[in-house]
Amino acid sequence: MKRIFDIVSSFFGLMAFGWLILLLTVAIARDSPGPGLFAQKRVGKGERVFVCYKLRTMASDTVSAASHETPRSAVTRLGAVLRRWKLDELPQLWNVLKGDMSFVGPRPCLPMQEMLIEERRKRGVFALRPGITGLAQVQGVDMSEPERLATIDAAYAARRTIWLDLKLILQTMTGRGRGDRVA
Repeated sequence: MKRIFDIVSSFFGLMAFGWLILLLTVAIARDSPGPGLFAQKRVGKGERVFVCYKLRTMASDTVSAASHETPRSAVTRLGAVLRRWKLDELPQLWNVLKGDMSFVGPRPCLPMQEMLIEERRKRGVFALRPGITGLAQVQGVDMSEPERLATIDAAYAARRTIWLDLKLILQTMTGRGRGDRVA
């Protein structure tokens, strides 16, 4: 049921917002040097590494690191707006359609975030597809707290339902999903 919801919703989401993704990609490329679209390796279901797509919100020469380890000065002017409204996540609809991600699940981490990977491994979190949003994001917990994050991810895994997913999506859309903070 969840996968069917993901496929149908991401397909229609891409149809509805494809024009916006294209427009923002061009705007980002004009606002600061570098491409508008950003691709980064992330760890997904079964600890499989996949390429996650986002709209670029940081300077293109920013070192690849977790958001909480990245200086606030790396975020571009337009990037700050995209992050506030979560528009930088729109290209992840493609990841959802492909099956790398789900709308709701643990946020995918970087392969270098070894402590978070270990905490998630201990709690069986990698049995799930990562999500665009999740219980931890709505609660304001980001990747700077690996043990706490993995515990909340495991709690989501234990009680996930389509109704909980819809509630978390609605809470994210109305401003509760804060995303990862920068340093």
